[in-house]
Parts: sequence; C-alpha cells; structure tokens
Amino acid sequence: MADALPLSHATQPLKQITIDYTPEACSHCSISDTITLTYDIRGGARWRTPMRFHSGTFSALIQCPGGDTNGLNFNLYLSSQEGDKSQDEIDFEFLGRDRTLVQTNFFCGGAGNNEKIHHLGFDASEGFHEYAIAWGSDVIEWRVDGGVVRRDERKEGKAFPEKAMFLYASIWDASGIAGGKWCGKYSGADEPYVCVYKNIHVPVGTAVDDE
Repeated sequence: MADALPLSHATQPLKQITIDYTPEACSHCSISDTITLTYDIRGGARWRTPMRFHSGTFSALIQCPGGDTNGLNFNLYLSSQEGDKSQDEIDFEFLGRDRTLVQTNFFCGGAGNNEKIHHLGFDASEGFHEYAIAWGSDVIEWRVDGGVVRRDERKEGKAFPEKAMFLYASIWDASGIAGGKWCGKYSGADEPYVCVYKNIHVPVGTAVDDE
C-alpha cells in the first residue's frame, strides 16, 4: 500500500555542500542558507549534499535566471550517483526555452522515460518558488509551492527508486539534447546566468555515509 497522502517527513536546513565542478561558479552561504550557480564563459557548475539519503522530503526556494536562457537546463534532483548508468534518480528540470514549464522524471537502474511536462502558471525567473520532492518507499510526490503537481506510486512488477541518493543541483548547456528541441539552443546573449537556491531542506534521520 502506498504511503498516505500527503507524505510527511521531518526536515532540517542543509548546512554543507560538495561542489562537483567549477567551484568559482558556485557560492554557498550557510548563514543565509543560500546557494548560487552561475553559467557563463566558464561553463556551468553543480553542487550536491555530502551524504546520500534513503528517503524523505527535499525542498528549496528557487529563482531561475532571466533573460534569453535558451539552451540552459537548471534543476533540483536526487540521484544515487551522477554519471552512473545504473542510477536511480528523481528530477525537477527547468527548460531554458520556456521558464513557465518544469519537467519531472524518475529513473530506476538507469532506465528513465518517465518524463512529464507541467505548466507552472508563472515565469520561474520572476521570484522565488518552493520546489519539493517527497520520496517514500512506495510513492513519490513532486510539489510546487506546497501543491502536488505529480504523484507516482510503486506498481507491482515495476522498478521504483530505492537506492540511497544525493540531492543535486546544476546549471548546464543542454543545447545538444534532441537537437535543441528540449531546452532550446544556447546564445549566451544575457550572460552571466545565475540560478539562486535558498532555504534548502533535507530529511532528518535517513542519511547514510557516502560510498
């Protein structure tokens, strides 16, 4: 039986991060609980939690970059290991070609194809909005400003994300995906592009040591 609706997990502020690449394009202030990612001539950047988690609710207030963001992807997602072809993963992805859209997806053992596009009803660059992933043993909820935009339950005989996962966020040029149809084609007319994350919260009591 799936977890009761709504999923409820105790959370705490994220105080430490690991920067995977381009540290000069990522800033973190634990006092104000704010992280910025910048895309410019240096490329993008990615941060993650130092620890994996087995389940729980992960959330952040996010203001996406403005201007001509064609080609860029900015995101908040869970993954058992970025770059691992057998990863479990749960995604929020903003598509630079249209900031009124967000894509959700999940992977099990490296297999995805569970994408859905959601109309936000606002431009994600025009202020902060809360995005949350609530991940239970039998159900995932994707939430925007407290409202559930998607809910997927475990189905008998079907794989479901269950590997311990990091919380990640990145900004990168996705122009090459689907010939630019996914996120658009990057022009860079309004560099630098800054994506801001604040009030980032992670679960209490489900962290495991990094492997």
